Amino acid sequence: MRIYDRKTKEYEEIVQYGQGALKFLYGNIFGRIILKIAVSPAASRLYGKINSGRGSKKKIPEFIRSNNIKIEDFEDREYESFNDFFTRKLRDGARVIDTDEKRLISPADAKLLVYDIEDGLRMNIKGRTYSVDEIAPGIPDLNDYSGGKCLVYRLCMDDYHRYCFVDDGSVKDTRVIKGRLHTVSPLSKDYKIYKENHRVVSVLSTKHFGDMINIEVGALLVGKIVNREVDQFTKGEEKGFFEPGGSTIVQLFKKDTVNIDEDIIKQSLDSTETKVLFGEGVGSVC
Repeated sequence: MRIYDRKTKEYEEIVQYGQGALKFLYGNIFGRIILKIAVSPAASRLYGKINSGRGSKKKIPEFIRSNNIKIEDFEDREYESFNDFFTRKLRDGARVIDTDEKRLISPADAKLLVYDIEDGLRMNIKGRTYSVDEIAPGIPDLNDYSGGKCLVYRLCMDDYHRYCFVDDGSVKDTRVIKGRLHTVSPLSKDYKIYKENHRVVSVLSTKHFGDMINIEVGALLVGKIVNREVDQFTKGEEKGFFEPGGSTIVQLFKKDTVNIDEDIIKQSLDSTETKVLFGEGVGSVC
């Protein structure tokens, strides 16, 4: 997998975290049996409990080393557990919020891919493909987003897992999609093992970009998506965080509301993700 660094204008080859394990889990009958256990609520709760225990602290040094985490960017304190470290906060000044009111900012440290919202669009997110109406089911006026932009921010294990609002505004609607099992048919038998991702879908009314849809997508073993309960928000204000596991934020904008930066569009047309940081400008008001 190739990632574009817009600051150095260079490409970086990376290996997707857990790629081999996912291939095993989804690729053969024995993996599917294990997967059926792994996607159960009990397994997720157990995983979360283990990572919240004091004994999980021993995982932190190797996690920092193997993921090349710039620990100087974060609070200098003792962490009580792996979960505590994973949801760590940035130190003051570690990220710069683009305060130009006409600029759209990234909600997180992530790898960004941009799509045109058009008939037939399918996004590959956490091992499952979604159409626009599948990723945000039940949202009124979803057809109004046709011709707009879809921004997919993929957070990896090394990324900062807190995220922010991208403009001033208010929350119009929020719904939680807990996920469900889908039937597949390997070797002519039915196995209900493919789990739809846990999502939080919000319709946000923003000052400069109109109504937009913001979707947090949880990974297989994420304990939960934790969002602050707010009605009004400001640009750069923390919206929430993910517990352990790579995660994704999807944002939908209506037609003629935002122009995404040309370098990001160019990379996306080649299916190459662009590395972006929390608060970094990625587009402008039309």
